[in-house]
Amino acid sequence: MSYQPIGIFDSGVGGLTVLKEVSRILPSENIIYLGDTARVPYGIRSAETVTRYSFECTEFLLRQDIKLLIVACNTVSAISLKEIREKVSIPVIGVIEPGARAAVNSTKNRRIGIIGTEATIKSSAYLKAIKALDKDIEVFGLPCPLFVPLVEEGWTDGIIARLVVEKYLKDMMYRGVDTLVLGCTHYPLLKGVIQDVMNKVCLVDSAIETAKVVRDILEEQRAKSKEQRAGDQGRLKFYVTDSTEKFVNVGERFLGKRIDDIEKINLGR
Repeated sequence: MSYQPIGIFDSGVGGLTVLKEVSRILPSENIIYLGDTARVPYGIRSAETVTRYSFECTEFLLRQDIKLLIVACNTVSAISLKEIREKVSIPVIGVIEPGARAAVNSTKNRRIGIIGTEATIKSSAYLKAIKALDKDIEVFGLPCPLFVPLVEEGWTDGIIARLVVEKYLKDMMYRGVDTLVLGCTHYPLLKGVIQDVMNKVCLVDSAIETAKVVRDILEEQRAKSKEQRAGDQGRLKFYVTDSTEKFVNVGERFLGKRIDDIEKINLGR
């Protein structure tokens, strides 16, 4: 099992922030990433469609003999995670529970803000996860739909990013939150601007928290990859359902390194 890969899927490139953190914390692990780029975004789809897409992604990765599955899409984590867990025999990790737990541990004034896509905020998944841990914490959700296109265009700093972030987060500053969860895997690329606007508010990056949970589970199950020679890295393999060129152009900004091993596939056919 230790040499089997970790599987990660997302509707597009955003989940690469999760892959980056998993690879940083567990550098010897082989990782397979699936981006369903032909059907992105999932956030505008019905719950039934999101669940169907997520099962198609899961089944593909299971055929690659993965030892653990990371659902790196907040929308799928909010809508379909329970059903996926019920149908597979390997550990399945979403991005919502780790972020919620870190936020609860961080807050001092018990006022937490959540920013994400319309679908994630509307699902109240973070609200429910936080309230399950501490029912007395106040939670404020805010959709920020322009953040994803900003990131994918590479506008993660400068005046345009600053103005958009200020416009959206004015309400969060008014609410007096001391902890803000980045409830979309694209948002860590805006972390610098968000932190500047929100000043001393603690930002919770769900990608980092998810990677920690993955490490803990693999250690508990004694399923971590055997240590390789110094400097060796686990293999990263990428699959997409649309243009490989577009994915590479955007994805390399997310990862901060080259994407070489990539293949286009068809799902649900």
